[in-house]
Amino acid sequence: MTAYFIVDMTITDPEAMEAYWHLAAASVARHDGKFIVRGGLRGGRIETVEGGWSPGRIVVIEFPNLAAAHAFYESPDYAPLLKMRLAATESKAVFVEA
Repeated sequence: MTAYFIVDMTITDPEAMEAYWHLAAASVARHDGKFIVRGGLRGGRIETVEGGWSPGRIVVIEFPNLAAAHAFYESPDYAPLLKMRLAATESKAVFVEA
C-alpha cells in the first residue's frame, strides 16, 4: 500500500533550507521516494479552504509503502538532513497510508 510523508513547515532559516533541499532530494530518491507536492514559498500557491490552517510550505513525498517511508526517515543518510531541517523550520509531519 502506497504511503506518503507529509510535512507542514514554516521556514525560519532560508539559507539552511537551500542546502537541505538539494541534499534531501538525493536521499528521497535513494529510498524510492518521489516528490508529489512542494507548495508554498518556492513552490506553488497554497490556498486555505477550510479552518484556520495557514501552512508556510507543504511537502508530500510518495513511497511504495509505509516501510519504505520509515526506512527513509530513519536512515543514516537522512539523519543529518533531518537535524538540519528541524533546526531551520518549525515543522509538523505525518505518514499516511493510501
